[in-house]
Amino acid sequence: MRRRRQRQEVASEVNLTPMLDVVFIMLIFFIVTASFVKESGIDVTRPPAATATRKERGNILIAITANDQVWMDRRQVDPRALRANIERMHAENPQGSVVIQADTKSTNGLLVKVMDAARLSGVDSVSLAAEAVQ
Repeated sequence: MRRRRQRQEVASEVNLTPMLDVVFIMLIFFIVTASFVKESGIDVTRPPAATATRKERGNILIAITANDQVWMDRRQVDPRALRANIERMHAENPQGSVVIQADTKSTNGLLVKVMDAARLSGVDSVSLAAEAVQ
């Protein structure tokens, strides 16, 4: 009698291993295919513009602060090394574009240097970020 009860208890257990395998595979799939938001690494005050349009994808974000610091990929970058950094990021995603977020108090000369570095790196699409006026 005792043996029959033990066999019934063992047979009634549910094996969760296949379900856990499927859950982990789905988790890995969603992590790999998720598109992550890229940030330049610092907040800037963008100038207002009446003709500003929203751009859905800006793959290479470069920020210029009010005291003329250049930030890219959440770290401060020397303007002389900016071209090499843009080339590296452009090689990872050749269809990517450059979006420059210049502060309203930044100098125009540095903005032109950043734009030149982006164009010399082989990026065709270079945009300036502005705050939309409503």
